[in-house]
Amino acid sequence: MTGVADGKSIAALGAALRDGSLSSVALTEETLDRIEQQDGQIDSFIVVTKERALADAAKADKERADGIDKGPMHGIPYGLKDIYDTAGITTTCHSKLRLDNVPDADSVCAVKLREAGGVLIGKLATHEFAFGGPSFDLPFPPARNPWNRDHGPGGSSSGSGAAVAAGFLRMAMGSDTGGSIRGPAAYCGIIGMKPTYGRVSRRGVFPLSYTLDHCGPLSKNVEDAAITLQCIAGYDPLDPASANQPVPDYQADLGKGVAGLKIGILSSFYKGAEGLSDETAAAIEAAAATFRSLGAKVEEVAAVSPYADYNNCGRVILLAEAYAIHEQDLQTRPLDYGRLTMERIVLGGYLTAADLMQAQRQRRELCEEINSGLFSRYDILLAPSSLSPAPLIDAPQQSFPASWPMQTLPFNVTGNPAMSIPVGFSKSGLPLSMQIVGKYFDEATVFRAGQAYEQATEWHEQWPAMDAMADASAA
Repeated sequence: MTGVADGKSIAALGAALRDGSLSSVALTEETLDRIEQQDGQIDSFIVVTKERALADAAKADKERADGIDKGPMHGIPYGLKDIYDTAGITTTCHSKLRLDNVPDADSVCAVKLREAGGVLIGKLATHEFAFGGPSFDLPFPPARNPWNRDHGPGGSSSGSGAAVAAGFLRMAMGSDTGGSIRGPAAYCGIIGMKPTYGRVSRRGVFPLSYTLDHCGPLSKNVEDAAITLQCIAGYDPLDPASANQPVPDYQADLGKGVAGLKIGILSSFYKGAEGLSDETAAAIEAAAATFRSLGAKVEEVAAVSPYADYNNCGRVILLAEAYAIHEQDLQTRPLDYGRLTMERIVLGGYLTAADLMQAQRQRRELCEEINSGLFSRYDILLAPSSLSPAPLIDAPQQSFPASWPMQTLPFNVTGNPAMSIPVGFSKSGLPLSMQIVGKYFDEATVFRAGQAYEQATEWHEQWPAMDAMADASAA
């Protein structure tokens, strides 16, 4: 990576903006140039808001010159998954059904990032309605993986993960219903933070499942995720799911290490699972050894219920709620959906009220297992984000297979904060990952543990060869 940004973090760029060695306009112009030159290789953006970005950047520079400092995001470029409402800018959900949708107001997250002085670069590709993809029958092409464009970047926050991994942005917002922040983070080798359910307002973000949806950031490193969550966390009385809980200083415990922390490896979830790659298993073992070397107490643990119970419970709730949200459009405009999206969502129409009630009853029991059970003994839990590296982007897609390679849905069911972090690379050069899971509203410990691991390893320092990809395409 070359240029004024040179792969720097939000914190490092913020320092340069404050000491005057860098301007937000210069940073933004470079960002826009890189996207113009290279995004054609990975299709991470649906729309680039060039005029808005340059205006935001000029405003940030003027404010700093006037002695106004809005915090670490002031003057920093970022992007939004295209299910976040943006006033005067299309929010398409990557779907034909919403191509002409121009919201009158910003989503709460967009408001908070604007108030923090962020520079909106554009809206990012997603799986249709955050559910159906990767698909080639939608109005926009699917995003591709910057490490190898023949592979998918994960979903549904696919463009967000690809853009951050490619170095276009230091942070992009995603949403997570069953792993849609952590999945792209896992496949793209970056950080993906799903906060506690209710920690971040979802108002103004198109829903997939009312009781499973979370909003959160994807970033290149842990500190940048902590900085972003500081900006967007907080109670919203107009979001019925929002939690009225105090927001701590997420950077306060960074650098404190993990000595004395008790860490449980949820081996019962993934050992022996179909599709688990030897490379993923070895990478998790190596990560556990790293934590031990840093002074943490690490041991394998087993949940009372098998992974399948968590997965199946979440699938029933997700399908039932997604169908309820889309029922009218499915009845009146079914052919305007992509095939994969429609085939997945209509499955919810076959569920009964009894199915949903049983799933919600079981959900309470599973939450107790994790939070009154395992978290009475451990500070954090470890598990894979995905059982294997990113698949080929054009691999055959089943409507809603019984098992996914992602191991993320259990923590949408329980609502615990969970962060995907890179733990290595496969022999094919694709990223490997794991999840760090925390207690309710204890994102700070998740960040603390994640940063300690990050600083003890070098995975976050690796970048895909975007310049070489662009040169090869030009040739």
